[in-house]
Amino acid sequence: MAGKEIRIYGEDESAIKIRPYEHHAKYYETDQMGIIHHSNYIKWMEEARMNLMEQIGLSYKQMEEMEIISPVLSVSCEYHSMVHFDDTVVIETKITKYNGIKMDVEYRMTDKETGELRTTAKSSHCFLNRSGRPISLKRSYPEIDTKFLSSRMRIKSDNRYWNEIRVNSND
Repeated sequence: MAGKEIRIYGEDESAIKIRPYEHHAKYYETDQMGIIHHSNYIKWMEEARMNLMEQIGLSYKQMEEMEIISPVLSVSCEYHSMVHFDDTVVIETKITKYNGIKMDVEYRMTDKETGELRTTAKSSHCFLNRSGRPISLKRSYPEIDTKFLSSRMRIKSDNRYWNEIRVNSND
């Protein structure tokens, strides 16, 4: 399962290989029933999103140093099967919509050992300056905009299929 990778293509079609994020479930993340408490999945989503950003060459810390923040607008999570203490979850993260002002991200969490689907989730984010005013990365920070997606993103999963995601430039 951990062999999956995401490939991001730019104008020169040279691939940047992105590895899925892995999280090893901790004992303190469990609830009284001995399973991972549902609130932890949202934290794991943030970890995976930050990891994706670092791999494309733009850490969240760098964005903050440029006085750009990206708050969560909405989040949803569907729990398909339980994660227990000591399980390792592989989190595939993909940007499904991006227009320079807002970004939607999807997450697919699977058990590393069995490949069983654990959780699917979505989050929506915007980009603001330190004063809390919306900004367009395309206009104000084109060098950051190209790091998110200059033209399109292709996802490769288990060598079975390519799923193309087009950047929405009309929003």
